[in-house]
Amino acid sequence: MSPEAHYIGVDVGTGSARASLIKKDGTVVASHLEDTLTFRDAQDHRIFEQSTTNIWSAIATSIKKCLQESQVPASAVKGLGFDATCSLAVTDLGGGPITVTKGSTLGQHGDQNIILWADHRAEEEADIINKTGSVVLNYVGGTMSLEMEVPKILWLKRRMDPSLFSRCQFFDLPDYLTYRATSDSTRSTCSVTCKCSFLPEGGWQSDFFRAIGLGELQVHEYKQIGGHDGDVLIAGLPVSSGLSKKAAEELGLEEGTPVGSALIDAYAGWLGTVAARYKENGTLAKELPSVDESQRRLAVIAGTSTCHIVQSRDDHFVRGVWGPYKDPVFRGWWMNEGGQSSTGQLIDFILTTHPAYPQLVETAKAQGKDIHNVLDELLESLKIENKVDSLTELTKDLHIYPDFHGNRSPIADPRMRGSITGLEINDTLTDLARKYHATLEGIALQTRHIIEELNAKGHQIQSIYMSGGQARNLSLMNLFANSCNMPVVLPASDSNSVILGAAMLGRLAAEATAGLDVSDEKQAEALWNVMVEMTPPGTRIVPSASEKEQRILAAKYKIFRETIEIQKRWREEIEEAVKG
Repeated sequence: MSPEAHYIGVDVGTGSARASLIKKDGTVVASHLEDTLTFRDAQDHRIFEQSTTNIWSAIATSIKKCLQESQVPASAVKGLGFDATCSLAVTDLGGGPITVTKGSTLGQHGDQNIILWADHRAEEEADIINKTGSVVLNYVGGTMSLEMEVPKILWLKRRMDPSLFSRCQFFDLPDYLTYRATSDSTRSTCSVTCKCSFLPEGGWQSDFFRAIGLGELQVHEYKQIGGHDGDVLIAGLPVSSGLSKKAAEELGLEEGTPVGSALIDAYAGWLGTVAARYKENGTLAKELPSVDESQRRLAVIAGTSTCHIVQSRDDHFVRGVWGPYKDPVFRGWWMNEGGQSSTGQLIDFILTTHPAYPQLVETAKAQGKDIHNVLDELLESLKIENKVDSLTELTKDLHIYPDFHGNRSPIADPRMRGSITGLEINDTLTDLARKYHATLEGIALQTRHIIEELNAKGHQIQSIYMSGGQARNLSLMNLFANSCNMPVVLPASDSNSVILGAAMLGRLAAEATAGLDVSDEKQAEALWNVMVEMTPPGTRIVPSASEKEQRILAAKYKIFRETIEIQKRWREEIEEAVKG
């Protein structure tokens, strides 16, 4: 009897690589995580770099550990899927890593060859791009983010010896991983559309690349970024003939194991959440969701940063929100992607820079609790002590605007900065607790801002489907429900949704290889059916704010929006003063 079919999902996050071995029904059999390296520049806070060599090694270790732990033979692994952060990986034409670090080694062979998504070095290049007025900008919310790949490639072009630049290949990291696995450089529709300016009509825009100084990409027939127009694969379709002999040996799998065309991590999170049924008051909804229901479900993938993804049959142009992207996951469907550049990172920053943070850590250790649980309990006691009805009322005079690392959506301005209003001369643990909750409020209010902009331009979002580490934070999840006035569905496992999406890609590739019809007309239906079968039920949280708390949240949201306008006006006044 042949062994039961299993699929491997690989998720490469900001600081780790994880592999999971997953059954056809979505059950996670084994999972292993390996930390990865991020290189910073002590003299330039904008710089974040990584290494494909380091990441591939972590992936290999994780997969082998999964097989070893589960005792599942490699022959039982029928498909492999990858997701990763939207970071720029640079190699030579043979796949050897090329250094992206500024200085004399730039463009030479070297392992430090990834510009991480969070890297903000390309601000000047993004400004050059955004002054072109190109049609390309219509598909990124009107303004291209410096976090995307084209500004980063332009940054390299302007600093690298031309002879070295011409030998480079540029990959969005998910596509590098399928390239490394199969030796086939065919890119995914997701990566080239969402991060590399490949348009739904016309593909690569030669006039755009010439205008910004990257005309040589056209001269080389775009081989450096993905080949001829249309030479891309939709999510989950098999890449080449599967795992190469070399990659199979490195990963401990069989040569030829089907590899699905990859997704950016946030889109894998969408894949692994929005088809879920949900439990409310312990009862599971009986009706299976249809693919049309996906249009009313916003996937919020929240970790270091947060992405907000919604699908539609129509193209909706939303200022300050990326997209509309055609075919990033489903053939014939469109997606918009909002985002917050710093959320989990912001929460950590607010906590760790406060004078009372060491006391918080000591208290948590003494009580055997997580620091967030200690803060939640302290906030509840403060609510009782101050005789207020809600934590929102407890922090009614404290307002934290969350764009400490610039605004991705819906303002699309990397120059936006955070602010705190309502400070006291107070460095106690109770002050830290209040600032922590006000930070959660700021993140939730910004999510409301993004949803309002999406719905104003034609979307019909009615619920939020969470994934990522922040889904564990019930205080934040309740704030999402109350601030946005819509239900929030939590995943069965906050840590598994993204990697489950990656495994779904591997399953679709396996089924396509085995003869399942996943042609252009059938791909969306086939992938949705995989999603429904493999996604475990979630838990639904409904809005629960009292009328009083609703009024306070509405007032805080009004202040939140005013803060944006005030900051813009102050910045203009300072710039005028500097100019004289």
